[in-house]
Amino acid sequence: MPIEAGAKAVQMQDDESHRPLGLRVHVLTPLETLAQSVSTIAPSTSPMLTIPLVFALAGDATWIAYLLALACMILIALCIAILARDTASPGSLYAYTRSTLPPSFGTISAWALLFAYVTTASSMAGGVLTYAYDFCGRYGQDVPPALMTTILMATVVWVAYHDIRISTQAMLWIEGGTMFLITAVLVATLWKHGPHIDTHQLRLHRRNLPGVQLGVILAIFSFVGFESATTLGTEARDPLRTIPRAVVLSAMLAGAFFILCSYTEVLGFADSGHTLDASAAPLRILSASVGLGVIAPVIDLGVLVSMFACMLACVIAASRVLLLMAHHGLVHQNLRRTHVENETPWVASVVTGLLAALPTAILAQRGASGADIYGWMGSCAVYGFLTAYGFVAVGMPIYLHRQGRLRAGAFLLASAAVVATVVATLGSLFPQPPPPYRYFPYLYGTYLLLGICFYLLNARWTSIRDRSDGQRAA
Repeated sequence: MPIEAGAKAVQMQDDESHRPLGLRVHVLTPLETLAQSVSTIAPSTSPMLTIPLVFALAGDATWIAYLLALACMILIALCIAILARDTASPGSLYAYTRSTLPPSFGTISAWALLFAYVTTASSMAGGVLTYAYDFCGRYGQDVPPALMTTILMATVVWVAYHDIRISTQAMLWIEGGTMFLITAVLVATLWKHGPHIDTHQLRLHRRNLPGVQLGVILAIFSFVGFESATTLGTEARDPLRTIPRAVVLSAMLAGAFFILCSYTEVLGFADSGHTLDASAAPLRILSASVGLGVIAPVIDLGVLVSMFACMLACVIAASRVLLLMAHHGLVHQNLRRTHVENETPWVASVVTGLLAALPTAILAQRGASGADIYGWMGSCAVYGFLTAYGFVAVGMPIYLHRQGRLRAGAFLLASAAVVATVVATLGSLFPQPPPPYRYFPYLYGTYLLLGICFYLLNARWTSIRDRSDGQRAA
């Protein structure tokens, strides 16, 4: 059977198998599918929040950390795209792992992805808190952080609950306008400094290597979520074409934007009298230095809305992973329920929103700043994404081998992707980072262990129940 015919057969089979999930079939345009990945990345937030954190670790080599992160993400994106061309599922990378590796790996991948999307939403909620209090001014000072977080997450869940098309259409324009304004400030900054290369940013000293290693992990957090278009396998039109394109394109566009931002911000702050890693609003400073201070509040508002869009995209992605987990018996069966009219996984959306809101609300109420919550939860999220990415890279050549289509190029691509994820993970562990970052791998490992134990207990309880039902029927 030709490859094209085989792909069409797979798509037709998937269409039939996904209808019982209760989701709308093929309603999202290619642009709306791309919007899901772009909004989960939330590229306009990185120049404000993530790049200063990376600079604190990598210094002038910040752009190099982003270049290395981009190389890693491109390898993973290409592996995902190969699988996405043949099959589409709302289970995202979990579905790919489940179909290529033993069941235990699929279970771990599912829990890892759920953890990643939920903690990313929590991270963005911390970022929103930082900006929300600035915008509310004295009117928001009396609102407790826990209440602010609850209101914010309830709004996100309400949008995700109603209509997937409304959700993606809202995300579609938010990032574009904000990134355009940010790029205008960056271009003006480069113009101000004239046509030359900043040689300080080209030097990578041995003493900088540990900082660059840790910086790459935070830089990867800027990219994570580029694969979330794969959670729209049921709802996207022509998913075998649009999803792989969205995955690769979103990673490439975001990477180019991040490298431009990191290089230009380091260059602009060198003679600004300010320190990039200590700046709460770096683009305000750059805007003022190039005479574009009037657009700084607009950029701030755009970043605030962008973080909201990222939270929305994460809830959408996590709820669909949770929906498929329920259908496969990994979580409680009530999470399979979808809204009859809206055709959205409303129970999974509510649960996802609660899980994302709790850590942010608790930490904020105990005095943690929004910036700290952003960094802590974001670092935790990276471990979940790297786990899922690594499993996909391992499973891709196995899948192609079963299809009789494995070639040397695909094998080398998968090998490079596996090496990249392993190196990135080890780089976050050695040298040992300062507290609280050194504790996050243990927190993540404990979470995975609890998820596996829950699955085993749930499977045992289901088996006992089925046996009991069978005896009654007899």
